[in-house]
Amino acid sequence: MDRLYIPQIARAPQSTVDLAFRENLPDLETLTPVEGKMSVRHGGTFLEVRAQAKAVVTLTCDRTLVQFNHRLEVDTTETLWLVDRLPEKYADEVELTLEELVENLPRDGYFDPGQWLYEQFCLAIPYQKIAPDAPPFQGDRPDTPELDRRWAALAALQETLPSEGD
Repeated sequence: MDRLYIPQIARAPQSTVDLAFRENLPDLETLTPVEGKMSVRHGGTFLEVRAQAKAVVTLTCDRTLVQFNHRLEVDTTETLWLVDRLPEKYADEVELTLEELVENLPRDGYFDPGQWLYEQFCLAIPYQKIAPDAPPFQGDRPDTPELDRRWAALAALQETLPSEGD
């Protein structure tokens, strides 16, 4: 996706640029191209970005370490404030108020829809990646037998060793 020049968005009909896409995003490994639509509206002092997109990614289950395919969907809206000058990125120390903790773009700069969409997909990846066929978590309940058979070899070795009292 090409970057959009922000003043050009303001001159578009109804100050809105609509995009439809079906492409791979750099740095986002997907099994299918990212497909969807996006609307970028210039509101004078802000950009309102709306997107609906989907793709299929391969995740690794946190419980079983087995890979599985997962359908990621993004349906979001974000307001990006337009400012005359962006603060210096690498200042030694900057104190910010709560109101300043928002996304800012230079009024005469560019909006990168591909980068913005990549960030939205990264936020949509589930924190806990559990495969649909993963067994339920049993926890450390004393009434359940040993659940993890990977420790069986260690337990067998431990039985062959002399005990501490011998």
